Amino acid sequence: RPICPYCKHPSIDGLTHVNCSSKLRLDGSLSVWEYESVIRKAILALKYRYATEIGNEISDYLISSLPTLVLPTVHYLTPIPIYWYKENTRGFNQSLEIGRAVAGAMDWKFIPDLLIKKQSTISQAELGGKARRQNLKGAFAVNPTHKSIINGLESVVIFDDVFTTGSTLMEAGKTLKKAGIKKVWGLTIAR
Repeated sequence: RPICPYCKHPSIDGLTHVNCSSKLRLDGSLSVWEYESVIRKAILALKYRYATEIGNEISDYLISSLPTLVLPTVHYLTPIPIYWYKENTRGFNQSLEIGRAVAGAMDWKFIPDLLIKKQSTISQAELGGKARRQNLKGAFAVNPTHKSIINGLESVVIFDDVFTTGSTLMEAGKTLKKAGIKKVWGLTIAR
């Protein structure tokens, strides 16, 4: 069921309500599944038990579900980055790997490093709503190697694994909007 990423009430096709919108907010957000049961277990195993083979299954099911969603006209997808130390320790960024498969299936250009995470932060899973927002404040930046292409990007989908409070997508979206991208959407595996 599509909902506004800000007030969490139902909305048409996951669009941000007019009363909830501002210049620096996401234009909408869609999640394929509820974050419960099998999907929750699969995502947790992928992230914390390094069960990378589950990522391929999640990608396949996610891609088969995407045509039923009403997505904006987009041409670019970028994943939520994780801090370099965490990526080196874990060995992968699940949002990058699954996002690459999604972009390929949807025939979107994939920009794996449009955003960078400037600082290490506490795991969002350990925090409540207000603390999550504070934890990520200023955590993202546009990768300097891509500043020259920003003006040519009309719309971008930011991909992440889970939308809980929306803090991660909102902070990343704000960063892209400040850089000049007009339309920014969030897409997650689960909510």
